[in-house]
Amino acid sequence: MARLASGAELRLTGPTDRAAVVCMNGGQRAEVEGTWSASLEWLVRRLAPRFPRLGFAELRYRIKSWERLDWCIQDAREAIRAVGAPRVLLLGFSMGGAVGISVAGEPSVEEVLGLAPWIPDRLDLTPLTGRRLTVLHGSLDRALPGIPGVSPADSRRGFERARALGVPGEYTLLRGAMHGMALRAHWGRPVPLPRAHAWAGLVARELDRFEGSRSISAP
Repeated sequence: MARLASGAELRLTGPTDRAAVVCMNGGQRAEVEGTWSASLEWLVRRLAPRFPRLGFAELRYRIKSWERLDWCIQDAREAIRAVGAPRVLLLGFSMGGAVGISVAGEPSVEEVLGLAPWIPDRLDLTPLTGRRLTVLHGSLDRALPGIPGVSPADSRRGFERARALGVPGEYTLLRGAMHGMALRAHWGRPVPLPRAHAWAGLVARELDRFEGSRSISAP
């Protein structure tokens, strides 16, 4: 575990000398202290053994709120630089999609993979220039009273805006899936939600493509 200059924290799994997946959590309106994402933690634990040559870096924002989106963006930028991998895929869940898009202009970034990503209409998408945007979204995702969520129609609109700018990518709607892959149980470990394994399979497909798009086995 590493503390960044901003006060955010970074948790690393696997080697980061060749390529890394930097994982960014969602958020909420209230300005609360950052937490580790149960969904991203579950994914990393499941996928890291399958991709031993990829490093996985999970980011814990200092404050996880879209009212402090600029702080979250700074945290993510510091995380990318701290990881130091020459090739980076940004894995952004919910609000982490907006954060990932905002820092996609970092030189090492090749792709943003959004999981139920929040892509507000006001968000500048030009950092995606020269990168790839892939979106995976659950068909049952909705914002509920007291529970953040993102409509698939909203992420689709953001994806199409990116496509209009010439950004390559793919949009996949996951039937029967909700917002997120896991919840944290009272004993501390992530517990998968329905369709979590389908989410993991689609993320693995993208990591296979990322890993194979340029060899990372050579020194």
